[in-house]
Amino acid sequence: MHSLVFLCARRLVSHCPGARRALDLLPAELYPVLFQAAFLDGRTLALRDLVGTWPFPVLSIRRLVGRRGRRRDRRPFLGEKPSKLCVQAVILAVVAHLRRALEESCRGTRWRRCRLRVLDMTGLQDDDADRGPEGMSLWSGTVALAKACIEVSKHQSECLKRGSKRRKGPSGTSAAPQPLGVEVRADLFVNGTSFGVLRDALQTGAAGPLRLKCRDFHAEELSVAGTVSLLESLEPAGVRRVDLRFNNLGLAGLCAVLPHLARFTHLLSLKLPYSNVDVRRLPAGTDAGLRRLAAQLGGLPRLKELNLGSSRLSGKLRQLLGDLRAPLESLELAFCYLLPGDLAFLSQSLHAPALRKLDLSGHDFSENLFQPLRRLLEETSASLLHLDLMECRLTDARLEALLPALCRCSRLRCLGLFGNPLSTPGLKTLLRRTVVLPDLRLVVYPYPVDCYSPEPPRPPSASDRLFEDAVDEERFAAVSAELRRMLVSSGRADAVWTASLCRHGALDYFAL
Repeated sequence: MHSLVFLCARRLVSHCPGARRALDLLPAELYPVLFQAAFLDGRTLALRDLVGTWPFPVLSIRRLVGRRGRRRDRRPFLGEKPSKLCVQAVILAVVAHLRRALEESCRGTRWRRCRLRVLDMTGLQDDDADRGPEGMSLWSGTVALAKACIEVSKHQSECLKRGSKRRKGPSGTSAAPQPLGVEVRADLFVNGTSFGVLRDALQTGAAGPLRLKCRDFHAEELSVAGTVSLLESLEPAGVRRVDLRFNNLGLAGLCAVLPHLARFTHLLSLKLPYSNVDVRRLPAGTDAGLRRLAAQLGGLPRLKELNLGSSRLSGKLRQLLGDLRAPLESLELAFCYLLPGDLAFLSQSLHAPALRKLDLSGHDFSENLFQPLRRLLEETSASLLHLDLMECRLTDARLEALLPALCRCSRLRCLGLFGNPLSTPGLKTLLRRTVVLPDLRLVVYPYPVDCYSPEPPRPPSASDRLFEDAVDEERFAAVSAELRRMLVSSGRADAVWTASLCRHGALDYFAL
């Protein structure tokens, strides 16, 4: 239920002329709730007025409007998907403020109305499939911020040129006072299409009035040179994640890129999925590239999350992770063609008792990997919160044999089993056995094999969505309803059991 103050704020921002006149009279303490009301209701003009006169040094949109996070008591009334128009309105307001400040600076005066120095936009945008047309993607937000930086830098150059004609210092350069700048903290996503504008923004805006400071850096389908260029342009302080995916770097490319990460002293997460590393291509007896890569990973002292998904690493896990100085808390090795020896190493390593998130999807646990998996789960049971075993050929019998080890993971919150050939009875057994796990809130299960039409003869995989058309929707709806009834009768109505990968994709190591 909304507070009376919030309802009054909502009424005020709904009338833009009145709200604009009232800003001169309102105490600064009311600005946050006015911002909340304007953001929630899409009052873009009110947002621009509020940001343009913001009375505090810091404006954190995520703290004001709420977003997914660790706390279960997050405020749901302020929207999970920030409006694109509202985010753009905030950016435009900051640009307008800085342009105004630059003009005042050129005249020798100082614009003092707005005290904003830091705009925190981290954690706002994502690439959820259910974002909808009104939401802003991480890519779009990055482009908007980059263009804003370039625009303000150009305006600064124009103002300095005009000012130098009117007023010269002893050295012949403009002596006009410089306005205080605004630092924008954001998560950035770049690909080949947006590479140029982000590169220009990082390079020209480094000393400009509007400066980008990256928290999580995501790059897709970039060359080695392009990736290195952007990494070198980022301000090192504050970078906690680097995510390089679909870049086809190969082992040589990774070895060329990773030395440039050493400057990010607070780097906690490194994601390198789909990097096209294949140990089969290494000449016999020559592991120099892997040793170099392992040494570079070992040079990241604060690393807690590592994703090497979809690289063929058969038999090389010990070599790759052996130089790490501290235990990992999140390890994603989906479709890495691991061998029993790799899992055995992991079970005995310093990482096992510290792992909070583990992804071993895409491995065949129906045969010789099954026992190593069971031992690994036993070693990680005290810490594991999130386990993915999707597309692992787990049958009812295999899953039932795994349940004792699985149920020892007493802190487990999320279990991903999509793409495994499980039946409805197998899912019911899983539910009955796991309701004792008090924190298990999300289970992503496969379409049961008995819910398929006669064709096609095999169940779908997470990467082959075409087979979803073969599911008997009426039969599957009945199974879903039955699972829901079982949860309610077991006193676990709080748990979500779903076959939707959209819910699964929203989970992140930093939200655990």
